[in-house]
Amino acid sequence: MEPEATVTAAGPMSILILGGTGFIGPHMVREALRRGHEVSLFNRGRTNNELFPDLKLFKGDRNNGLQSLEGGKWDVVVDNSGYVPRQVEDSARLLSSVVSHYLYVSTISVYAISPATITEESPLATMEDETVEEVTGETYGPMKALCEQRATAELGAERTTILRPTYICGPGDRTDRYTYWPVRTMRGGEMLWPGTPEDNIQIIDVRDFANFTLDCLEQKIPGIFNTATPKSSFKMGDLLQDSLAVTDADMTPVWVDKDFISEHEVAEGGGLPIWEHPDGEYAALSLVDGSRAVAAGLRNRPTRETARDTVTWWKTLPADRTDKLRAGLSANKEAEFLRLWHEQSA
Repeated sequence: MEPEATVTAAGPMSILILGGTGFIGPHMVREALRRGHEVSLFNRGRTNNELFPDLKLFKGDRNNGLQSLEGGKWDVVVDNSGYVPRQVEDSARLLSSVVSHYLYVSTISVYAISPATITEESPLATMEDETVEEVTGETYGPMKALCEQRATAELGAERTTILRPTYICGPGDRTDRYTYWPVRTMRGGEMLWPGTPEDNIQIIDVRDFANFTLDCLEQKIPGIFNTATPKSSFKMGDLLQDSLAVTDADMTPVWVDKDFISEHEVAEGGGLPIWEHPDGEYAALSLVDGSRAVAAGLRNRPTRETARDTVTWWKTLPADRTDKLRAGLSANKEAEFLRLWHEQSA
């Protein structure tokens, strides 16, 4: 599924990645190196330092600590650690004269909630006080939208690429939002599944996202792109079948009515990640049009491959990481909701 190694017509590029050692960054680094490019990192040097000991690291902090980048020169930059508009503006301004292209990793959370299909032209979320710098559930989307605007203002639309991914998943995911489903399946027994098998969901494999990022950099593709599995092509029933196929678990799915879930706040606090109530306020987050990215070269691997590789990766992790999933229902909470559901359905 991985593309063959390629190098741009002009030869290897010098790529600066702001971040680079979290979840999506390492996949981008490995793909860039595989394609023959030179990669440098800018971060605080506190996370996963053992990953790329041979790469040049510019140590610093995005909060008024960009001095190590002064005097440098790169072909392109990937900004996958920008959450605060002021900080993105500062880095974009500093780098605008020493890079030819700036790629900013945003999110579909930038969109204002709408019942319609989300396209790149859909209205963006806003916030009254644009000086706020605390990232919360309410400010995350509007702040990322402002980050996009600040980066574009500094480099111009023709030198800026904005990627708006949906749920990024696959090996290395630190959120467990997608991982919850196949890993919970492995435990077996009765398992709560929300809504119906036909409810739409969307994801993007982190490796497909990294591949498309490198394509955009190599070809200097400007513009804004939603990145997700094709709209209406992936459903909760598909996720169930993928999870069963790659775990071979003795699990019995129990489909729980969407309104029961809302009534009992089963999904409160992200308890049922990725799934959205099909008639609810956030339903459009599962109806993202990613056709523009596909036309520009995005290729989505089979979702079963994502499930297989996620489970394989999960099994390599130490017990202190796998003892408690970071998303989804706890065993006790799931058992309680299933008890209530069975009582109502009796």
